[in-house]
Amino acid sequence: MKCSGAEIIIKLLERQGIKVIAGIPGGANLPLYDALGQNGKIRHVLTRHEQGAGFIAQGMARVSGDPAVFFATSGPGATNTLTAIADAKLDSIPIICITGQVPLGMIGTDAFQEVDTYGLSIPITKHNFLVRSAEELFEIIPNAFGIACSGRPGPVVIDVPKDVQMAVVEFDAWPEPGVREAGPELIAGEIKRAASIINKAEKPILFLGGGVIQSGSAEDALALAEKGAIPSALTLMGLGVVPSDHPLCLGMLGMHAARYTNLVMEECDVLIAIGVRFDDRATGQVAKFCPSAKIVHIDIDPCEFDKIKTTYASVMGDVFDILKVLLPLIEKKDRSEWLCEIAALKKDNPMIIPAVGDPVSPYGIIMKTAELVGNEAIVCTDVGQHQMRAAQVYPFKYPRQWLTSGGLGTMGFGVPAAIGAALAAPDRPVICFSGDGSIMMNIQELATAMEQNVGIKIILINNNALGLVRQQQDLFYGKRYYASNYSHHVDFIKIAEGFGINTCDLATSDDPVADLAAALAEPGPILIHVPVNQDEPVYPMVPMGAPNSEMIGGEKNV
Repeated sequence: MKCSGAEIIIKLLERQGIKVIAGIPGGANLPLYDALGQNGKIRHVLTRHEQGAGFIAQGMARVSGDPAVFFATSGPGATNTLTAIADAKLDSIPIICITGQVPLGMIGTDAFQEVDTYGLSIPITKHNFLVRSAEELFEIIPNAFGIACSGRPGPVVIDVPKDVQMAVVEFDAWPEPGVREAGPELIAGEIKRAASIINKAEKPILFLGGGVIQSGSAEDALALAEKGAIPSALTLMGLGVVPSDHPLCLGMLGMHAARYTNLVMEECDVLIAIGVRFDDRATGQVAKFCPSAKIVHIDIDPCEFDKIKTTYASVMGDVFDILKVLLPLIEKKDRSEWLCEIAALKKDNPMIIPAVGDPVSPYGIIMKTAELVGNEAIVCTDVGQHQMRAAQVYPFKYPRQWLTSGGLGTMGFGVPAAIGAALAAPDRPVICFSGDGSIMMNIQELATAMEQNVGIKIILINNNALGLVRQQQDLFYGKRYYASNYSHHVDFIKIAEGFGINTCDLATSDDPVADLAAALAEPGPILIHVPVNQDEPVYPMVPMGAPNSEMIGGEKNV
């Protein structure tokens, strides 16, 4: 067989099961696009920005759990991918970015559209490659997939010079596709010790994060909670591991948690942390986070042990494998006294949801949307007040139902990620909650949504401000609102219509519930505009650097 390097890449991606690739062509990756165009088996999604292509890949990977691929050309094409790649690194999402590069002989000459993609991407990738010959592709492409999804998942960059794409190679057989490697061998003593600590606990809490979802072990985590009668707190990335209406679910903890959730954490004596990295937005002031608790930390990444909080016991390995062994060792317990204490805290410190019955209020639109779309909907958000409100109150039922930028907090994530989610799960409703600040970051991808005719429903909660920034200025900067209010009111309805997107403006609706229901039922993409007051904060809120027990707002009398 004889193939060019570009043809080898496309064929290897096809053999990996890739069905959709988002990206933008340019001079340095045109051979790759030429090969893709002749393949006929892989669908290409032409985005308007390479960052959008990266977030589309993230949307696909977050919904499916499998690596997703996107393309970019050299120079500005490659640099435009970096935010999406960094976002994937912090949230442990398996994506593969394949960039074009100037020919090998021109690297280092400041050639047109040359940047050091390899060097730039080292800090924000799990691994990266600069391909120096077409023959290397037979090893690099399968390895990239194995690396992206093995252990703690993450992004991989493959930079392919143009002459490598064009070089013709003769070979006898295709390599086997790259697959997820088995987790490391477990240490039985670590698991037995962890089980003993859990069984002896009087006030245990499960602290569940994105690692539970990435490992596919949400079902076993829930079984662990139920068998041991252990209440469960979730990180922002862990929402959906335990259904929000489950009696053992404490909801999200941390900066914008319900008051009772953070107060319960203060009382626990054993904290079983699974697939979490003790992020500062979850812990607040670290020294005062779960101050009386022995910490049992279970994770695939040994670098996370003792990085933020000192552990009493740690278990290193794939969370899926660990829970399979741990679960039989956990004793059924009657922890009714502990659960009653939690119930009392919840009664005295409930989650206050302002104007929840008003469908055009910040919380009301989220709850009414959830009611109308049903339990199977995939929910994407951008970053800001709307994101925190959705995390607080949306009734999540399943893992991989919630797609949000957690670690990097990237405005502009929502719309392209929703497009990716719809491509990966075309039969499920996909909702994107966004804000007027965030949507402007990647608003050009409305054109992509229109062209692909994906059924995403974008609910734009518009307060004509950078809401979370303004809220912090209100609380901590003497109400000096500098660079957080927009002086001009953008007409998002006209903009969406200009992209060919259907619209619904609840600002002018006589029957918001009926109009919302009709908009959500429409085929194809639609933008639903919901103006709200910029002076409505997200409470509770823990000030930066304060312990989680020192929350602002959210009391019964607020």
